[in-house]
Amino acid sequence: MTAKTTQPPLLFAKTLFRASPGLATAWSVLVVLRGVLPAVVSLAFGWLVGAVARGASLTGPLVLVGSVFALMLVVQPLHQLVSANLGDRTAAHLYERLMDLCLEPAGIGHLESSELVNDLAMARDFDLGMMGPPLSVSMDFIATGLVDLVVGVAAAVLLFGFRWWVPPLVLLGWGSTHWM
Repeated sequence: MTAKTTQPPLLFAKTLFRASPGLATAWSVLVVLRGVLPAVVSLAFGWLVGAVARGASLTGPLVLVGSVFALMLVVQPLHQLVSANLGDRTAAHLYERLMDLCLEPAGIGHLESSELVNDLAMARDFDLGMMGPPLSVSMDFIATGLVDLVVGVAAAVLLFGFRWWVPPLVLLGWGSTHWM
């Protein structure tokens, strides 16, 4: 598949993994973890409230609530750091590819192409933050959007425990207000 026929989200994911496979994997795992933790906190609080109502031991529910809540507080700043580092590495990877493409043909005649000059100027302006935030900053915004998507799906899955028809209804309402 060429870059022109690949969907932009898939091309973006492939570029992240080419730039830094370890960081891209950690970033993806943290997206899923941050998206699932609110549903786990809801279940933990439900277990705690149920234990209080029954007069049962509170040790297990309190340990779970405290652990999951602490994990929620730690995961978000960690994800920001991973996002910034992955954004820097991806930008460096893209610059290396750009340099390889500029140095690949013999001679310098191809560098005089007005189309290439415009593309190089656009890449420079993007990196300087003139056309949008640099990739190290953008990665956190991208992660937040993906986390919101996972939170919605996790909440819908959680609702299946109550009524089967509620998750499709919630996803339909939520999906009608969110455009990808």
